[in-house]
Amino acid sequence: MAKLLHTKESLILSAIEVINEQGLQGLTTREVAKRQGVSEATIFKHYKSKNELILAVLEYYSQYDQAITESLVLKKLNPIEAIIYFVDAYVTYYENYPQITAITLSYEGLIHEPDLSDMVQGIFQRRIGTIKALIEDAKLQKAILGDVGTESLADLIVGLERMAILRWRLDKYKFSLKEQTLTSLNMLLDLVKSKCQKIVQVD
Repeated sequence: MAKLLHTKESLILSAIEVINEQGLQGLTTREVAKRQGVSEATIFKHYKSKNELILAVLEYYSQYDQAITESLVLKKLNPIEAIIYFVDAYVTYYENYPQITAITLSYEGLIHEPDLSDMVQGIFQRRIGTIKALIEDAKLQKAILGDVGTESLADLIVGLERMAILRWRLDKYKFSLKEQTLTSLNMLLDLVKSKCQKIVQVD
């Protein structure tokens, strides 16, 4: 069983490697098999099709979602801290595993595949749903201005993270993704914090 799991994970990691280097269009079972030094038949023993392998990649990509969400509750952070922690958790993961960010930037290509669209939608909706819930909580606690649009702010937060990832990849990972993303996030949050929150911070 351990060997089987190791083989399946190795195939997933090779698939991520191919997507990172060649994009979704470059991902083939033949290329994954070549990198693993096995036959395509070996891949099909574990995954019935390329899309089934991609589903496994998406599961691997989102494996920490539940743990990150649960840790938000356990840490008992204030709403602003919770938003920052949530984004920080992901960019820290990405900074430690740069290749996985290729999946973040591949959503558009994946949603057009019927076998994959539900999984992609689920990951996206789960993550942005958590951000929306944190924003709503912040508004209820008057940490964020009440007239700020929850969906618009959530889109901005997700957008700045994706843009930072894209620039990071284009710049060959030369700057700190975490530092850049959190700096931008804090600038954004400063614009929408309520006066009460700003006074508390000054004190």
